[in-house]
Amino acid sequence: MRRFELYVAVCCVALWTGCAYENLSLTRYDKGTGYRLSNLQTNSSSSDEVFVVLSFSGGGTRAAAFSYGAMEELAATQISYGGTKRRLLDEVDIISSVSGGSFTAAYYALYGDRLFDDFDKEFLKRNVQLALGLRVLNPLNWPRLASPYFDRIDLAAEYYDALLFKRHTYQDLVANGKRPFVVINATDMSMGSRFEFTQEQFDLLYSDLGSYPLARAVAASSAFPVLLSPLTLKNYAHRPDFEEPLWITMGLEDSDENSRRYKIATLAHSYENATNRPYIHLLDGGISDNIGLRGPARALLSTDGQDSILRRINLRRVKKLAIITVNAKPGGSADWDRHKRAPGVLGVLSTVISAPMDNYSLDTIDSLSEQIDQLRKDKQTETAVIERMKEVCPDVKWPETLPDVDFYDIELSFEKMKDPEIRKRLKAISTSFHVAPQDVELLKQAARKLLSDSPTFRKFVDALN
Repeated sequence: MRRFELYVAVCCVALWTGCAYENLSLTRYDKGTGYRLSNLQTNSSSSDEVFVVLSFSGGGTRAAAFSYGAMEELAATQISYGGTKRRLLDEVDIISSVSGGSFTAAYYALYGDRLFDDFDKEFLKRNVQLALGLRVLNPLNWPRLASPYFDRIDLAAEYYDALLFKRHTYQDLVANGKRPFVVINATDMSMGSRFEFTQEQFDLLYSDLGSYPLARAVAASSAFPVLLSPLTLKNYAHRPDFEEPLWITMGLEDSDENSRRYKIATLAHSYENATNRPYIHLLDGGISDNIGLRGPARALLSTDGQDSILRRINLRRVKKLAIITVNAKPGGSADWDRHKRAPGVLGVLSTVISAPMDNYSLDTIDSLSEQIDQLRKDKQTETAVIERMKEVCPDVKWPETLPDVDFYDIELSFEKMKDPEIRKRLKAISTSFHVAPQDVELLKQAARKLLSDSPTFRKFVDALN
């Protein structure tokens, strides 16, 4: 009887505490404070003229290991731009990540080079999937899971916190004050759009990102539908001291001239109405952007937002820009077409979710490459026009030069692996949070080789030496 009474007492306590963490409101709005790129300094030996962006895709541990390998190669690559020898990794300014890639990105943002000491053991070669399953099956967690305010995503966040992030919050990244600026992406379930864990995004909710746990941001970014529940944020918007960013105000007037800008502004503006949207539910970032590239692409092609790369280019701060996409998409499905029997529920669900994500990712990569090519052509054309006009009208004061930037767009993907056997092995690695140790090593080695063998990457490194 005493044992039963003890169990009832434990269940009552669990029910009482069965509430998920709730994000906090800002005490006052200040667009200059918090976790923003402008508040993070470059490495003391790095150059402001070199701007490097990494995007890490989704794909569970497969994506985390593949992005880890890319980081290893960047750390092993030495440059001497400006006469100071350093690692190319020290030049990384932004990492944009989704899902599995967010584990690598967040761990590096928090611990720096410790990533190369213990991330392999603590996460990549650990059976995280089993650990999460055991927590759901643990009877002590059932009363909490019975609460409408606590779900599987909260159990996952607790586990990630205990395993990797140790109660650290975004304020710890602000206090560190060093780049890279890590943008962890989730998906707004209602709007189907990207949601960034940055203070600029949280400003729209009038919420304080600084007090928010890193583990919960990573959990939201990797909250694969059905397997994990959405993560919920409280919206505190519509406070009198909040000033809507000018780009949103102007974008809302752009429906005819710039429909894309209008749509993005409309999405951002929707958060400012806490009456209609008192809670924001977030799912896996891969649903809206499975390679983490849409944010950097927008920053490169638009001056909207605080983290615009294009604005830095226009101000002539950036001379060499590299965007390295680490895409762990497996490719090729399955052997379903070899069998008469149709795929089961899990197979159908996987296709319904992942196929559009994969196709959307390819469109993003192709579109960015085309835009970068156009930027190169525009620069060449405009420079030629200015030189010609100087000859025709020498008395007119023409600009001496346009912003002179060298662009390097680099993609790492399994499809680019030349060895057919290794390519086949890479594509066969499942999307889960349990990857065999030998496959973890294969993924790391593949990323390193793909990066070091990339002609564009070699050209970039040569330009920095």
